[in-house]
Amino acid sequence: MSRAPGPALATRIRARQLPERIDAYPTHQITGFAVRAGRPLPFGATPVPGGINFSVCSNHATAMTLVLFRRGEQQPLAELPFPPSFRTGGVYAMTAFGLDPEACEYGYRADGPYRPEDGHRFEPGRILLDPYARLVGGAEQWGVRPSARARYPYRAQIACDDFDWQDDQPLSLPRCDLVIYELHVRGFTRHPSSGVSCPGTYAGLTEKIPYLRELGVNCVELMPVFEYDELDNPRSDPAAGRRLHNYWGYNPLGFFAPKASYAATGRYGLQVDEFKNMVKKLHKAGIEVVLDVVFNHTAEGNERGPAISFRGLDNGTYYMLTPDGEYCNFSGTGNTLNCNHPVVRGFVLDCLRYWAAEFHIDGFRFDLAAILGRAPDGSVLANPPLLESLAYDPVLRDCKLIAEAWDAGGLYQVGSFPGYGRWSEWNGRYRDAVRRFLKGDLGTVGELATRLAGSADLYGRRGPVATVNFVTAHDGFTLRDLVSYNHKHNEANGEGNRDGDNANLSWNCGHEGPADDPQIRALRDRQARNALLILLSSQGIPMLQAGDEAGRTQHGNNNAYCHDGPLSWFDWNLVHENADLLRFARFAIAFRQAHQVLRCGPHARSDQREGVLPAISWHGVQAWKPDWAPCGRLLAVMRYAVAGATHDCVYLAANSYWEGQSLELPALPEGLAWHLFADTAAQPPRDVYEPGHEPPLDDQTRVRIGPRSVLVLAGRPPKQRPPAGPDGTRGSEQQ
Repeated sequence: MSRAPGPALATRIRARQLPERIDAYPTHQITGFAVRAGRPLPFGATPVPGGINFSVCSNHATAMTLVLFRRGEQQPLAELPFPPSFRTGGVYAMTAFGLDPEACEYGYRADGPYRPEDGHRFEPGRILLDPYARLVGGAEQWGVRPSARARYPYRAQIACDDFDWQDDQPLSLPRCDLVIYELHVRGFTRHPSSGVSCPGTYAGLTEKIPYLRELGVNCVELMPVFEYDELDNPRSDPAAGRRLHNYWGYNPLGFFAPKASYAATGRYGLQVDEFKNMVKKLHKAGIEVVLDVVFNHTAEGNERGPAISFRGLDNGTYYMLTPDGEYCNFSGTGNTLNCNHPVVRGFVLDCLRYWAAEFHIDGFRFDLAAILGRAPDGSVLANPPLLESLAYDPVLRDCKLIAEAWDAGGLYQVGSFPGYGRWSEWNGRYRDAVRRFLKGDLGTVGELATRLAGSADLYGRRGPVATVNFVTAHDGFTLRDLVSYNHKHNEANGEGNRDGDNANLSWNCGHEGPADDPQIRALRDRQARNALLILLSSQGIPMLQAGDEAGRTQHGNNNAYCHDGPLSWFDWNLVHENADLLRFARFAIAFRQAHQVLRCGPHARSDQREGVLPAISWHGVQAWKPDWAPCGRLLAVMRYAVAGATHDCVYLAANSYWEGQSLELPALPEGLAWHLFADTAAQPPRDVYEPGHEPPLDDQTRVRIGPRSVLVLAGRPPKQRPPAGPDGTRGSEQQ
């Protein structure tokens, strides 16, 4: 029988097992600093015993210099050229001793040819940001860039790894159970009405977790939080004269660094801890965190843009270039990252692994993801190495992967994006189908049916979890504006109203913009509820835009990327002013979570029977007789599932006709009765009922649907509560 070693023996064992580190001593002196050859991996700046290991990659540089700064000082503390012996292949690595990680900043000078026609743009006089910088200094306050740092405005810093996660881990919620809520970290709480202690920050978002829980969403999708330059916009509002911003953040410059000015503690360099605390608190509340990531382009723009990092380190490796050295522009922003180059592919993987492992991120939404499937020459790859690597990477195994499956170069891959059994997609065809039906376009009933049922024409093999359904997103009209404007009104963007999409598929309900007519206002309210109810009753993953549940407006601006102000902020007064709409959204989310038949499983088929009824069936004015004619304006669908003695049955009818209609209801199995969950034609509070407390219909054979309205019924035994949701709670318990 073995015994544990005593204290003396344990000490001798440790002494033998942990010899003195022979690599913790310098071998060279460079400009007064003790250094030695560093380790090529990992890239970036990594604290090691006695010093910091610096590693940077450039396949075409002829020399590299490490530039050290005392934090906050304009002039460099020292410049340390890498000796030739400190280079391994295309990687320059050096360990510098005696540095305080919390007190130093650093950058690089890369020497090499300046031949743009060959893809090389080396400028040894320019100090460059480390692509792997975990912190970026110089822009800790929103909208303020100290002039003293103009020479090297973005400073790479070294993050401390001392956060206590208290056993937190990603939630790994099933994709079919997600309700995604897309929000902008600053805009969510920056408005004075937010009532948080630190408006516009990660901490401010943390204070709003009770609101998110009450709403019922279980996943927040954060618009870009990588460090970016919000001042990267030369235009001004022509009417107000205010300088415009790059507010949304789709111009990354520090891919590993959380944006400092989104942190109340950013001025103290604690943005990493504040971000991690936000994630930990969201997880504790049962809410996943998905990041909107931008790997299709950078803030360096085209040949007239600034050289910040990639361009000066290895331009020909990191960017897609034409044969004459110009930048390919599949992103619409001036440049395109060369994502399927092995070096860049490794960079993207390293970045996402870092966010997944160090920040416990649950998933990623990839902006203009079709670019990630292009070869270095811009052609479309059948089996893109990057997308395959992301799908099968073991660190990212449990992360959700969501693609915006198009780009600015005309590549549209909705339904054909290389999925590898892992990827979901923003379903632009779902958005368009719902919008066209709601505005009353003819010939839309058939496609709406397909979209409601999970878009099997697009995702037949991948299942409904491959479609992220949405009616609105950050890019375009808000839900309130979708029902209030026929045309975009982007004059305040300083581009003569030329920017933004012209094809909004919107309808102003009879008057452009704000209206005093009570009938128009009532119709707009109904149309907004119609959109929410259809979205939250569709198979697939629903996504809401923050503020839509409270009637947020951008006054017809469908491209508010440049506005940091009330136009783009969430006005929390709306939560009270539009309490009826918010209540409707809350109950619609709770109803979805209470009815598994709306969420789970493969695509249902009309010939697939669940007991006595088909898994899905289509109806019209007459039960079992849908009207697929091009002039049709009514669609009804019933979903049914049975597990043991539990029946789950939901009936949805949508009417885009301007007159009401009487509908024959399909008969339910014995012991079940139709109960009214929602009727958007009714006045609040009778437009929606708390799940579990829906009243039974007086007439079980027919129901009246109002003009331009949607209704939802639940079939269940009288006084029986609905099936449990994915978290074990029932509809009334989730409120």
